[in-house]
Amino acid sequence: MNIVQFERMKKDDGFIAALDQSGGSTPKALESYGIPKEAYSNEEEMFQLVHEMRSRIMKSPAFTKDRILAAILFEKTMNMKVGDKYSADYLWEEKGIVPILKVDQGLADLENGVQLMKPMPNLDTLLIQAEERHIFGTKMRSVIKEANETGIKTLVKQQFDIGKIIWDAGLVPIIEPEIDIHMHDKEKAEEMLKQELLHHLTQLDPEYQVMLKLTIPDVDDFYLEVINHPSALRVVALSGGYSRNEANEKLSRNHKLIASFSRALSEGLNARQSDDAFNTMMDQSIQSIYEASIT
Repeated sequence: MNIVQFERMKKDDGFIAALDQSGGSTPKALESYGIPKEAYSNEEEMFQLVHEMRSRIMKSPAFTKDRILAAILFEKTMNMKVGDKYSADYLWEEKGIVPILKVDQGLADLENGVQLMKPMPNLDTLLIQAEERHIFGTKMRSVIKEANETGIKTLVKQQFDIGKIIWDAGLVPIIEPEIDIHMHDKEKAEEMLKQELLHHLTQLDPEYQVMLKLTIPDVDDFYLEVINHPSALRVVALSGGYSRNEANEKLSRNHKLIASFSRALSEGLNARQSDDAFNTMMDQSIQSIYEASIT
């Protein structure tokens, strides 16, 4: 584990840029970027186009360590290059930004009000490869759709069980139990989730550290107890379908909670923009998210 990166993630101001759209979400990301499905004929072409989008973001003069702590990469992105360097090396060596890898393989079917992560039979191999590519940490997502105590307990246990495997492999896990922003009993689910998170954080051996990626809560500062827990290296927020303005406004009311935005980060970017227009939009987006993250 890179101690310099660890201390940066623990102490520095900034936010995490989520550049980890998977195969299921890539077409929508490309469409938002101005590239329709008709522009590519297969998955390989699709991923090449999204890598070009991600590379343009990473190369932007607005995309710097002054405001961005880390970036989350998709597995294919980790194994592709930005310029003449693999993506993680480009981020850290050229930008001073910590590289993180999405490791989950998608969501299982809904059961007990939640979608657990699908099995990850190749996780050990992926973690070895991640270390070879100089990745600092990982991210894995599951989703809560209902305030179902059984489902939430099972979901959080799965996240922490796999998180321990990731820590033992030398990487820092980001545990992401997303709560669907459209659910009618969101506050009740948040209460259940917080209690489970605190239970599992307290049960961790003192040497274990995890990061958490959570939906912005309805009650301001609701997760402060989680944020201040000694086993929580950092707690970050996903935009969850909110617009950038709405996500920033909600985030700014939650002290010590920082952003890890994907759609809200790339909102307004377009493949046809000139470099000046693209970089200006990036700068405005990054600055607004940064300001919301340092409250």
